[in-house]
Amino acid sequence: MLKKGNKLYSILTGTCPKCHEESMYEDKNPYNIGNIFKMHERCSHCGTKYKIEPSFFYGAMYVSYAVGVAFAVATFIIAFLMFKASLINTFIAIIATMIVFMPFIIRVSRNIWINFFVKFDPKAAKINS
Repeated sequence: MLKKGNKLYSILTGTCPKCHEESMYEDKNPYNIGNIFKMHERCSHCGTKYKIEPSFFYGAMYVSYAVGVAFAVATFIIAFLMFKASLINTFIAIIATMIVFMPFIIRVSRNIWINFFVKFDPKAAKINS
C-alpha cells in the first residue's frame, strides 16, 4: 500500500514532498476549478517552500503532456481494442476522458514535478510530531 516516505504517496495525495504531512493545495479537491492552482506558500509542518523559484511549475506542463498521453492511450486501448468501438466513438471517448480528468492531470503533474526536486526527509516528518 501507499505509505509515507514513498514518492507515490506524495504524488497521489498531493502532500508535501519533504514531510508528507500537509497538503500542498489550499483546496484538496482538484475538481473545484476556481482553486485548482492555489497552493500554500510553504508547508506549515516542515517549512518547505513549494514554489522553489518563479515559474517553477512551468516544467509541470511537460509532465502534464506525458500524463495526458498516457490517459489517451489507455482510453484508446479500452474503447477501441477492448470494447471494439468505432474510431469516431473512440475519439469521442478520448476527448471526454481528457476533459473529465483534466483537473486530476494538472494536479498530479505538479505533484510529479515537485517530487523530482524535493526528496522525502524522515527527520522533517518527525518535526512537530
